[in-house]
Amino acid sequence: MPSFSELQHAFFSLISTLELKDVIDVGVLAYIIYLLLKLIRETRAGQLVKGILLLVAGYFLSGFFDLRVLNYILGKALDIGLIAMIVLFQPELRRALEKFGRTKFGIQLLGIGAVGGDLKQKWDTAIDAICDSCVELSASCTGALIVCERQTRLGEQIETGTILNALPSKEVFGNIFYPKTPLHDGAVIMRDGMILAAACFLPKPQNDAAINKKLGSRHRAAIGMSENSDAVVIVVSEETGQISVAINGVLTRDYTREKLKELLEKEIFNVSADSSERKKLSSIIGRRKK
Repeated sequence: MPSFSELQHAFFSLISTLELKDVIDVGVLAYIIYLLLKLIRETRAGQLVKGILLLVAGYFLSGFFDLRVLNYILGKALDIGLIAMIVLFQPELRRALEKFGRTKFGIQLLGIGAVGGDLKQKWDTAIDAICDSCVELSASCTGALIVCERQTRLGEQIETGTILNALPSKEVFGNIFYPKTPLHDGAVIMRDGMILAAACFLPKPQNDAAINKKLGSRHRAAIGMSENSDAVVIVVSEETGQISVAINGVLTRDYTREKLKELLEKEIFNVSADSSERKKLSSIIGRRKK
């Protein structure tokens, strides 16, 4: 067994040979492992990984105890493990790649998904219409489900509904969600500040059993849609009239018109909290100067 001084000498020898590229290499690898562990922890992939680890343990134990048939079968199973993992983890891998594609790095540095010019004007009008509509629908306890598409395209859900290509207004939303009309039972999907489709069916949540039993089908559909995309989903409850928003699988509730508008502008225009606060402060200073 090497002495402490020998271990110390070996450690400092290793440190002395490190270069910047080695540090970057280790840092990137550590970050990838962190993302994989986070993905496994947050999804059902954790159970699948446990099963794979059991197979690996069984393979080594069968080799240790010279169980040739079992060792041969487990070895062949592990030979195709990479393909099996891709097949088994397909939903998780797809979701992880989608999240990676819509990171703030891509939005801010590469300009992916940036909203500007005419598109911003359309969304300004649309956000006002959404907020006005949600307040009126909330007052009359009329259920509503509005999906604001961002970077992830929702073609699969759009195909299940009726294409409208309509300009948003509280009158249009009121007609769509009025009870017993043909389009009221489903979601409105908005793209580029326009009402693209209505009566669309949305995916179910990944873990439906873990969601509060008091939440209805609209809230569950909103959570499911936000889990499968980066969309901002607004819900108006037909029981209580409460306005809720689902983003990234998290449902927040009790929105007023002002809070809803602030949230939509922040999420759709990718405005940080600091910049929104600066915007408020500058408007207050401007009013005082006048």
